[in-house]
Amino acid sequence: MARDANLNAYQFFEAVARRGTITLAAEELGVSPSAVSQQIKALEQQLGIRLFRREGRMLTLTMEGEQLFQASATALRLLREARRNLGKSREARRLALRVSPSFGVRWLGPRLSGFLAQNPDWDLRVDAAPDPTNFDREIMDMDVRYGFGGWAGLHCAPLLHDYVVPLCSPDYLAGLPTTETATERLASARLIDSARALCQWDFWLWRAGLETRSNRKGILMDRSSMALQLAADGVGVVLESLTLAAPEIKNGRLVPFLPAYPVLSFPAYWLVCPHRHLSRRTVKLFLNWIDSEIDTFRKDINTIIQDHGLRCEDVDAAQEMIRGGSRG
Repeated sequence: MARDANLNAYQFFEAVARRGTITLAAEELGVSPSAVSQQIKALEQQLGIRLFRREGRMLTLTMEGEQLFQASATALRLLREARRNLGKSREARRLALRVSPSFGVRWLGPRLSGFLAQNPDWDLRVDAAPDPTNFDREIMDMDVRYGFGGWAGLHCAPLLHDYVVPLCSPDYLAGLPTTETATERLASARLIDSARALCQWDFWLWRAGLETRSNRKGILMDRSSMALQLAADGVGVVLESLTLAAPEIKNGRLVPFLPAYPVLSFPAYWLVCPHRHLSRRTVKLFLNWIDSEIDTFRKDINTIIQDHGLRCEDVDAAQEMIRGGSRG
C-alpha cells in the first residue's frame, strides 16, 4: 500500500498554487525554494499526476491540481481554525447551537438573556435555520431539531412537546356567526396553515372527525411566527402549538377557537448531536439550564390549559399523521 504524503507536502502545494510561484511560496513559508520544489516533486511522484504547468515564470494548476487545491485549501483552513481555537484561553466557554427559526425567535430567544446572565464568560452562537446540521462538515455542538425524532447515527432525546390547538383573536371569534356545530363554525372561518408545522389542518380535522368544504378559505404561511401574527391580528384561525403561542395566550391576543376539542400533545423538539458531544462541558451546562427552563414552561402550559378549560391528549404523532394523511 502506498504511503500517504506528509502534511508539509500539501501545505507547500497549497501555498504554491495560491501564490503562483515557488519563490513566493517559499518566502511565505519561511523555507528555501529548493525545499518547496522537492516537496512538490515528491507529491507528484506519489500521486502519479502532474499538478502544475509552467507558463513563463508562473505556475498554473492542471485539472487534477485544481481538484487537489480545493480539497487542500479547505482542509488546511479547518486545521488552522482548530489550532486557533485550541490556542485560546481554556477558561473561555463556547457553544454553537442550531435551532428552527420560529422556535429560536419565540421560545429560546426570550430566555437567552437569563442564560447569559448566569454565564457571562460564554461565547454563544445560535444559528436559526430550518436545515439540520451536517455534523461531519459543520462546526456545531448540537441542534434543537423540530420533527418526529429518530435521526440515525445521532443522539436524539425529546426536549419539548407541541400542544396543538386552533387559535384566533377574541375579536375574530366574536365576529363569526353564532352556530351550533363545530363544522358550521369552521366553515365560516378562514383557516391559517403553518407550512412547516408537523400537525396540519387536514390531520387535525380528520382526528376530530370534522369536515370542511374542499374550497375552504385558507392562508398558507411559511413560518409559524408569521401564521401566529396573522391570527393575533384577527385575520383567521391558526392551528398552532401553545409552545410557540404561549405569550399571546397569556396576554389575551389569542384564545382557543374550539375549546371542547382536546389539545394534541406530542414530542416535537429534540436535542440532536453526535454521541461524543454529550461529554463536552459546555453542552452539559447548557442542557442543565434548558432542562430547568423546560420544567418551568411545562407548568405554564398546564396553567394555560386549566385556565381555558382545555384538556390535553397525548398522540403518537408520527404514526397517526401518516394514517390520517396529514400534509405535515
